[in-house]
Amino acid sequence: MVENAENAEDTVNAEGTLSRGGAVNGDDAGPAVLKERRVEDAATLKALADPLRLAILDVLMAAAGTGPLTAKEIAAALDEPQTKLYRHIKQLEKAGLIRVAGTRLVSGIVESRYSPAQESLRLAPEIFSSDSPTRVDAYDAMLAAMDRVRGDFRAHAMAGRVDFSRDESGALSGLFSHFSYRVTPERLIRLRRQLAAVFDELHAEGNSAAEDAVDVTLFTLLYGVGPAPADGSAPAPAPAPAVGSRNDGGPGTES
Repeated sequence: MVENAENAEDTVNAEGTLSRGGAVNGDDAGPAVLKERRVEDAATLKALADPLRLAILDVLMAAAGTGPLTAKEIAAALDEPQTKLYRHIKQLEKAGLIRVAGTRLVSGIVESRYSPAQESLRLAPEIFSSDSPTRVDAYDAMLAAMDRVRGDFRAHAMAGRVDFSRDESGALSGLFSHFSYRVTPERLIRLRRQLAAVFDELHAEGNSAAEDAVDVTLFTLLYGVGPAPADGSAPAPAPAPAVGSRNDGGPGTES
């Protein structure tokens, strides 16, 4: 969900979440895993501005409860060539988004195992202000998240794994909605709060252990568009995006 509202006095948390993971176990040999990382620097935003790097993060966050993964295991989870991932893994490691949780010697070659450095990522609101030097980088990271969801959806749809039909249980029924309305800033803020409450409820519940549970992806984009400045200058600063995207199901999700 992305919001661009005019009411700057709204007290609702206006930071944007790019990714939410499951429970993360800290490694004995490394620093404690952050509950949430607040992203505000260009280097980290650039590291996030790639769908494949976001996919790597998703895999590691989803597997965090069971242990770190090797590049080979990450490649298998993503169905990507292992050699294609090395550069992206190094970039994520350099940005501090993932870390080496352990190494071992395999056939004379040092094999590293990786784990996430945080449970979730949240974009700081100030990076979206009109005078922020990281504003473009922040939007690039958001666009990468959109591309990631689009790619996953296409892959699952083409494989026949997405079901938009309405069966009796509704468990596999998806929902697609695309519309534009003209509303007051107050109504936009209220809508944002309502949607954010749904996300918070799901995150508080965590992943279900039920045998009939299904993976779910929920992606929202909510923003208000104001009139363009008469002089052609950049628009005035507005509150930052409310929520970027959340994928609580991990790899292999369905809508």
